[in-house]
Amino acid sequence: MNLTTQEIGARQEIGARQETGARQETGTVLRGARLEYRPHGDCWVSPVAGPHIGARHSTVDAVRIPAGRQWAPPGAAAAEQIAVVLAGAGVGTVGYEIGRMRAASALYSPLGSTYSLSAGDREMTVYIWSAVPSEGGTDRAVRPSAGQARFRSLWNGETWLTPPVANVLFRPGAGHAGLCLRCGIMLPGETLGVRPREQSEAVYFVFEGEGQVYLHDRWVDLGPGDGVFAPPGVRHGARNPHAGHLASRFVVFGGSVAETPSYLADGLPGL
Repeated sequence: MNLTTQEIGARQEIGARQETGARQETGTVLRGARLEYRPHGDCWVSPVAGPHIGARHSTVDAVRIPAGRQWAPPGAAAAEQIAVVLAGAGVGTVGYEIGRMRAASALYSPLGSTYSLSAGDREMTVYIWSAVPSEGGTDRAVRPSAGQARFRSLWNGETWLTPPVANVLFRPGAGHAGLCLRCGIMLPGETLGVRPREQSEAVYFVFEGEGQVYLHDRWVDLGPGDGVFAPPGVRHGARNPHAGHLASRFVVFGGSVAETPSYLADGLPGL
């Protein structure tokens, strides 16, 4: 059977819609080696999570900032944003605040603020979460209290729950929606709870080590730079399956946008 160009195009569009629908139901594995960077001013940007994989409330971009260059996105004040440095070092600014940035550093720019990231003498790689307020209101990007930090580290030492160590770096106020950034540090044999987050979508990445992340109905092997997107209601968690004196820790970090941040009250360590 010979198909016309229009028929082929229509079938491809249907297939793409079906694939997106499946992703919305079960989530997506994100491989760092498959990122496709494109020039954006002086920097290089690759979309990691967003509408193309079914994310509706936030986006995640990977940004490579060449040595001596700066990332200062226009329109940053219109969104709530969190940046985590994977490699390199430099300086970050949020409004009038300045902080040193290196691998494992994190920056929080609330709604209404601008921010920038400047690389030092070598390239800096950063993953950036963005959440835009929903139409007609600001319920998805909450202005934090004046005392909330703008700069943190994945190793901030302010342990939320143990074991395993599960740090909360930035979070919205109780009962409000907004971006949340967490870091899970698993020693050999440790697991972070596998549970659904009924009212939130989440994106998590591996910062250090080799381990596994649970998504929907299976464990997936991941390494540094890899991650997963979990839509609302999809079960997800992480574990370090390795053992022995040569086994190393497994570190994951990520964020979510939630209507009601249940992680503030459930009393269990998890993603």
